[in-house]
Amino acid sequence: MTLPIRPVSAVAALADALRGRVLSGEIAPGTALPEQELSAVYGVARPTVREALAVLVHEGLLRRERNRSAQVAEVTVADLDDLMFVRRPLEDLMARSLAGRRVAEADGALARMAALPGGAPWSDVVAEHMALHQALIVAVGSPRLERLYATLAAETRLGLVRLRALYADRDMLVAEHRELLDAIARGPSGEARRAVAAHLDHGWGER
Repeated sequence: MTLPIRPVSAVAALADALRGRVLSGEIAPGTALPEQELSAVYGVARPTVREALAVLVHEGLLRRERNRSAQVAEVTVADLDDLMFVRRPLEDLMARSLAGRRVAEADGALARMAALPGGAPWSDVVAEHMALHQALIVAVGSPRLERLYATLAAETRLGLVRLRALYADRDMLVAEHRELLDAIARGPSGEARRAVAAHLDHGWGER
């Protein structure tokens, strides 16, 4: 049975386009996004722009103050330090729970990351990176852990934009995550936890 293809709305298409530019670093943190300018550039009505911006504000990629244009959210070094302070115990719980297990969904995200063409936008790499880590969290089977982790997603994505310079060679990123998944699958718990801690410290501490 063939299912009908649902058309992508103008709001969703614009949100996707802007999300890609933000996550690739093309639109720098702190950059204002005036509705009138975006309306002219993308050839859509201002209400469409307003709704698309609201989607990205909800995701945490943009911030908006009353009577001011939306701006790309800035993640400072202090923000990243605090983000990792909160992520470490959550991912430690994940490592303790999954030690000795293989997570097919995480392997799938890694395979997709590795298969991206050489010139793929960094935002595509970020998407698969996020899918990999999210798959590990979901595999734990704790709805509360999943909800807590989801609240950090936007800042994590923005933090990954800052790491782009460290991974000019995407094969390095793929290799690091393959080692991570292998360490979790091998176990035991102590080794899996150490591998996750080392993974989180690498890169973030060199930003």
